[in-house]
Amino acid sequence: MLVYEPQVVGSVTISYFITIITRDMKKALPYVFLVLLLLVAVLVKRCTGGGSANRTRSATNPDNVNRNRGLDRRVQFLDYTQHAKCRMECRHITQQEVQYILQNGQINYRKSEAQGRPCPTYALEGYSPEKQHLRIVFAQCDTKTRVVTCIDLDTEFECHCPGDDNKHER
Repeated sequence: MLVYEPQVVGSVTISYFITIITRDMKKALPYVFLVLLLLVAVLVKRCTGGGSANRTRSATNPDNVNRNRGLDRRVQFLDYTQHAKCRMECRHITQQEVQYILQNGQINYRKSEAQGRPCPTYALEGYSPEKQHLRIVFAQCDTKTRVVTCIDLDTEFECHCPGDDNKHER
């Protein structure tokens, strides 16, 4: 076993200096740990593309919006498929009602495919201002949110839209 024997330097021993340094290091250690943790958090945030500068740029430039993070409820990206237009006409659903459901409807996750590729689909349900109980299916693609179909949940309509004849042949 190695035994440390203090050496006297002037009137103060080296062991006294070692005691002071280790005592001060013990007090400073939590602060050093917090600073290192903060640096790691900043680096992780910067590497993953987070940060307020990125959000500000997105909010001011709609072309720079990351639409891969859930449903984008802004109506300026809406695009209606031919099938949706036919269903809307048959079921007496207006574009204003579709926009209202997009902004105010509840997502029915059982009828949605949020992880779908290439475009996740979201089935939104709610009541229009005209009290029509609707389910609207939206496909959120890169630059557009497509209206796929429109369903009145309370009333059965007989529609004759293109593609209806062969929907049971699969």
